[in-house]
Amino acid sequence: MKIPANSTQSKKPAPKVGFVSLGCPKALVDSERILTQLRTEGYQITPKYDGADVVVVNTCGFIDSAKAESLEAIGEALAENGKVIVTGCMGVDESAIRDVHPSVLAVTGPQQYEQVVRAVHDAAPPKTTHDPYIDLVPPQGIKLTPRHYAYLKISEGCNHRCSFCIIPSMRGDLVSRPVGDVLSEAERLVKAGVKELLVISQDTSAYGVDVKYRSGFWNGRPVKTRMSELCAALSELGVWTRLHYVYPYPHVDEVIPLMAQGKILPYLDIPFQHASPKVLKAMKRPAFEDKTLARIQRWRQECPDLTLRSTFIVGFPGETEEDFQYLLDWMSEAQLDRVGCFQYSPVQGAPANALDGAVPDEVKQERWERFMEHQQQISAARLQTRIGREIDVLIDEATDEGIVGRSSADAPEIDGNVYVKSQRPVSPGSLIRVRVTDADEYDLYGDAI
Repeated sequence: MKIPANSTQSKKPAPKVGFVSLGCPKALVDSERILTQLRTEGYQITPKYDGADVVVVNTCGFIDSAKAESLEAIGEALAENGKVIVTGCMGVDESAIRDVHPSVLAVTGPQQYEQVVRAVHDAAPPKTTHDPYIDLVPPQGIKLTPRHYAYLKISEGCNHRCSFCIIPSMRGDLVSRPVGDVLSEAERLVKAGVKELLVISQDTSAYGVDVKYRSGFWNGRPVKTRMSELCAALSELGVWTRLHYVYPYPHVDEVIPLMAQGKILPYLDIPFQHASPKVLKAMKRPAFEDKTLARIQRWRQECPDLTLRSTFIVGFPGETEEDFQYLLDWMSEAQLDRVGCFQYSPVQGAPANALDGAVPDEVKQERWERFMEHQQQISAARLQTRIGREIDVLIDEATDEGIVGRSSADAPEIDGNVYVKSQRPVSPGSLIRVRVTDADEYDLYGDAI
């Protein structure tokens, strides 16, 4: 959410807070939680720098380019407003921020909601009186996503120690949210009009490991703190449930029947990262086994409509041309539907920085281009098979310029779209039936039925 500079507004009794949220959906949920607390205390949220009493910047610190973007956003907020509080993943290294921007008011790390709110109190004290008829907060809290979908974060942190990643050093080890709290939040979101719940965490498959899958309670009945039981309960809410960041542990097999029965979306976001056993070992990737291709085949036999999305890294230290070709061959076998690819980028503090065999930038670029071309052909061929089918489409935009939605195979902002022609009015958040008439490398086109 970018805040443009604008003309100064007349000052109102309630202090105003500007907010910039950078990074992944997990950071977006952190932003929503902070904004909800501030709104509860009577603060106004403003989309303008110069109308704000203070600006909060929620940073991303995963890779160098994200850090650069965060520092740029902080600088812009300082230039336009002058009173800036920094939070988020980059906040774990306060010196890196203050070396560039020494005048920021406060710096906190991710999940430190109380410290952020206290810093806002110091910079812009809250109203001494609170009028519940004016300072209303919806039961589902403040959301930064469109009304019809929302991210549902089920845990914080991660127990893995992948050599290219510093997330555990920023967000700590796995801490699962109580299952009753998660389901109650989901229920509030659905009552508020949400049609799609996007389940997120650093490792969704590991949900409940830290509490030994103990039972919690929801609507007076016991539910285990475990991914499969959580999904079964979410399926009762009657909306789309989409799973992100799922490591392929054995118990992932248990959610495939729920997908085949239409209880949750037939969609798995599995961050494979590579296929070469040598590279995966250097990455210290968890839950990889030689039988992954066989499991994918079984999943698709049980649930033919299953969509598999993943991300990969090319140019990891020590990756040879043989390793890269192994990856391309694996992709041909796996036939993944949606794929993202990144060139390896050293991250300060990551163990992978000490590995031998750095891949030259020009080789990384060349492999990335080959990878994307290879996957583009796979994606285009798979989408061609959907022409002539009838599918459900959740509408995201409906304007004079056109109607844009997503199928069960498409997560917002990272996957493809479905472009729809309709003879009747359609509104965002509508779930309609569409007959697919055409497809390209990433998107579908169709007519509303």
